[in-house]
Amino acid sequence: MKVGIYFDLRNPPPWQQSWSRVYGFALEMCEEADRLGLDSVWFSEHHGFEDGYLPQPLTMAAAAAARTRRVRLGTAVIPAPLHAAPEIAEQAAIVDIISDGRLDLGLGTGYRVPEYRLYGGDLGKRYSTTDQRVREIRGLWAESLVTPGPVQDPLPIWLGYQGPQGARRAGRLGTGLLSLNPALLTPYRDGLAESGYDASTARMQGSFTTFVTEDPDGDWPVVRTHLAYQWDSYRRYMVEGTDQPVPRPIDPEKWRETGLRATGVGQFLYGTPQDVADAVKAYVAGLPVEGVFLWASLAGMPEDMVARQVQLISGKLRPLLADV
Repeated sequence: MKVGIYFDLRNPPPWQQSWSRVYGFALEMCEEADRLGLDSVWFSEHHGFEDGYLPQPLTMAAAAAARTRRVRLGTAVIPAPLHAAPEIAEQAAIVDIISDGRLDLGLGTGYRVPEYRLYGGDLGKRYSTTDQRVREIRGLWAESLVTPGPVQDPLPIWLGYQGPQGARRAGRLGTGLLSLNPALLTPYRDGLAESGYDASTARMQGSFTTFVTEDPDGDWPVVRTHLAYQWDSYRRYMVEGTDQPVPRPIDPEKWRETGLRATGVGQFLYGTPQDVADAVKAYVAGLPVEGVFLWASLAGMPEDMVARQVQLISGKLRPLLADV
């Protein structure tokens, strides 16, 4: 199993730094991940968050590509309906060229009403539009309608579809599935079979909200504060622009206790490298897992804690997952 880290480049008001420092430190951690032998670095996308959540992951991936030599770079995910196919195809190709063939292009539907309003997208057609983006991007590269093209042929495309119907759609398109949910394997394989793909081509990878530490009790007062900020803001922004009420604040203690036994929102994996490795192994048993990537920072964590976690993930966690 490949092991990586995940960035959203948040700069929360309670712990705000200069933006140059936020991005500069993240690039330092990308270099560190590359130096320490991690397999991948992933970047997410959202728009209009008060903490400046990363809005352009391929731009950030290009910067990371120029600062690294071996680690793969991924997007998890780009909301495909918010962007034109040629734009995605061109930007992805440039990242792949700068990195000499190290990009994994993760696409998804997005879900936030304000983001669709900002970009003039049709939220009601988000799944069909995302499917179409995959077809269009592949066609643009295959027919050299955007130039230059990517180094990889084919460049790996992953779909961050959650739910059985989404997993089936990913299978029909023959993409990888950016999810580690065991319940999605059967519909994903069914979709592959419907389009004539062999079941052996199934591949999954994804992320967990995680913090790895050698001092769980000592680090917990800081971790719980940043975990609460991260997920309370996610839940607040999830319903922005709708008639749904703002969800109640999360209970970090319950999240820590429940771990990966929770379903959907509420999964949080916290503990020593051995604790995390054991939980990941048990959760993904039987899945065609290519990789897992873990949050490098929970919403503006102190830099020393982020650096320590990156070192633990690479030096202690990754070897424990090497046999999966």
